[in-house]
Amino acid sequence: MSLAPTIEAQRLATMASQADLELTQLVKRYGDGPSAPVAVDHIDLRIKAGHYCCLLGPSGCGKTSTLRMIAGHEDVSEGDIVLGGRNITRLPASARGTSMMFQSYALFPHLSALDNVAFSLKMRGMGKAERHAKAQDLLQRVSLGHLAQRKPAEMSGGQQQRVALARALITEPRVLLLDEPLSALDPFLRIKMRAELKAWQKTLGMTFIHVTHSQEEAMALADQVVVMNAGRIEQEGTPHEIFNTPRTEFVARFIGGHNVIASGGERLAVRTDKTRLSREADAPLGSSLAATVTGVEYQGTYVLLTLQSGGPGGQDSSELNVMLSEAAYQATPWQPGDPARAHWDTHDVHRLAA
Repeated sequence: MSLAPTIEAQRLATMASQADLELTQLVKRYGDGPSAPVAVDHIDLRIKAGHYCCLLGPSGCGKTSTLRMIAGHEDVSEGDIVLGGRNITRLPASARGTSMMFQSYALFPHLSALDNVAFSLKMRGMGKAERHAKAQDLLQRVSLGHLAQRKPAEMSGGQQQRVALARALITEPRVLLLDEPLSALDPFLRIKMRAELKAWQKTLGMTFIHVTHSQEEAMALADQVVVMNAGRIEQEGTPHEIFNTPRTEFVARFIGGHNVIASGGERLAVRTDKTRLSREADAPLGSSLAATVTGVEYQGTYVLLTLQSGGPGGQDSSELNVMLSEAAYQATPWQPGDPARAHWDTHDVHRLAA
């Protein structure tokens, strides 16, 4: 399914080009007083207009609170939210130029797809014929025009998502906010809808801000990934930057695909696919750790070996992973309990901030 560029899409893209979003020293506390829990802790962030930004992190890291403050569904404790040069921090949700697509889609079960999409225009007092015409146009653009009279219960999860997207777009927002929109879908449909979300964003030229706890989802969708932890931004950048050059140990471990190694008072990150494995007797000289294979996991054409370095319970013991191709594993199979030596080249090591 694709959205053909239209005059309306071009107009939305022009609006979006003037709508950079800036968060300045943004704070969210739940409660009053110095001991009140802090969900978002003095974050600064700039999201360029027309970018797909993913707020990524574990549960409780502050990503959804940040999204809800941008939307106007949570009050800001401190700081400012500026959209397109306009301070929207204290404006009501309907006056911000943003629209939110909720995790549950929040469709009205007793209304048809057409009336669900048109609902916000009805609340603004727009006549039935005009709002239905606009809603029908949006349903056509998400390939659901033929299902306009169906109720949510008569539609698949992917179709409901498209209705929710059309409803969010009908207010002509500058920024579309998505709160874990794919989490309720099965894995196959999640991948399909992920591709469609990216296609919609590119066609519309709008800013999308998408909250997720899925590293794979963020890496597939985003132009800009913002990794959050304990209410703060650990790192922001392109998916390539986040994956290849994690700035902190938290980012390296949360994104996955890295081993974190203590060496000479520093913490080093080495990608699992850059960590090689040799039988101890054949191990080359250089940076390496003695290890024992503790687990073997097949992942398609790759095999993930889990190692324990330094000996179980040893003072310097740590868990390492090595990603091998299926062919390499078949040439040199490994079993739990096998002694080994993990090693890597100096240029594959990335130093982490303290």
